[in-house]
Amino acid sequence: MDILVLNAGSSSFKSSFYRLSDDYIPSEPIAPLWTGKVNWDTNGNAVLKAQTSQESVSDERSGMSRAEDIQELLSWVWSGKTQIVQNIHDIHIIGHRVVHGGSKYQQPTLIDDDVKAEIDRLSIYAPLHNPANLIGITAIEQSSNESGSAAHQLTQIAVFDTAFYANLPEVAYAYPVPYQWLERGIRKYGFHGISHQYCTQRAAKILERDAAKLRSISCHLGNGCSLAAMRSGRCIDTTMGFTPLDGLMMGTRCGSIDPGILLHLLREGEYTVTELDRILNFESGLLGVSGVSNDVREIEKSIAEGNVRSRLALEMYIDRLAAKIASLIPALGGLDALIFTGGVGENNCEIRAAVVTKLAFLGVEIDPALDRVATPAGMSSSDDRDLATSASPVRVLTIHTQEEWEIARTCWQYFHASH
Repeated sequence: MDILVLNAGSSSFKSSFYRLSDDYIPSEPIAPLWTGKVNWDTNGNAVLKAQTSQESVSDERSGMSRAEDIQELLSWVWSGKTQIVQNIHDIHIIGHRVVHGGSKYQQPTLIDDDVKAEIDRLSIYAPLHNPANLIGITAIEQSSNESGSAAHQLTQIAVFDTAFYANLPEVAYAYPVPYQWLERGIRKYGFHGISHQYCTQRAAKILERDAAKLRSISCHLGNGCSLAAMRSGRCIDTTMGFTPLDGLMMGTRCGSIDPGILLHLLREGEYTVTELDRILNFESGLLGVSGVSNDVREIEKSIAEGNVRSRLALEMYIDRLAAKIASLIPALGGLDALIFTGGVGENNCEIRAAVVTKLAFLGVEIDPALDRVATPAGMSSSDDRDLATSASPVRVLTIHTQEEWEIARTCWQYFHASH
């Protein structure tokens, strides 16, 4: 079975192509036969890269729409040096990561016009992501039309980040506001679910533990950041909420702040709702405090040069991360494993060490020799490791998140369950 996975983000687009035999039991991740990525700068210029085991190609483009850039990248799957199949319709399933599925979509879903309309409607709650997810879906349909076949012949599956939290307990997802708001759908949904799902299952395998008996907290730390607390095989709490703006301090997003600040600014007429939306999503977090960058690596360089605002930003980031981790432990009744993933979580040993130091009251310890082992370029599942000392009652793992593989695995299971 050939599965093409699309993972569209706010500033980048990733895609992977997997080939699974019909009798394959998808447990351990496998390497994709093809990977592609588009990165856009703030001016809309694009860098396209794709590779197979034999070939690697790249291209720089400007003046094109994001949909056109994505179409160009995907066309390399069935043409050019990185061709894997003869035609787009040779692909059995195309799986899409979709960030927000609301209360309606809590499982993998076959994409049709109604599903697209709901993804579009929910864009108001995930403005950085759902529109990008729709661009990927539209790009596939356009490519199908250009091939001379009807788009509906393609099997496209939406895999929702929010579905991971379908069984979140009410005490965790309800807000302390008038109950009628909950009846209108105002509740905690949670995000990064595909990443948390993969990493918590992977951690159980690494530790040779029953996932249903493992109490863990998964820390997805990238430009967006969130935690997921797992007990009895289900997520019982998370830090992102009604939107991906809540919770941890992030690259450009503020995370949890006093809502009275927003009321004050609106009451004083200093900002419009649109302006606050932009500031809280794009101009806050590490970037807003440091004034330098949303990239931890750039902030660390700035600290080395004596920038006090950058130091404050990083200290705030670490302090809030450790505090949020600690706040989830009472609901778990203890902690067996702490998982770090995402670009920052996988690669920044200083931040991991600083967080664990703040959690020393739990007895958790990292072995510095293990933590400072260089992370290979293009980290894979074979590089996942337990960083804790033998005496530590809490295991500390760094796991390379594989959202594309998790989506492919979910699509494979969906197909076999429906046939």
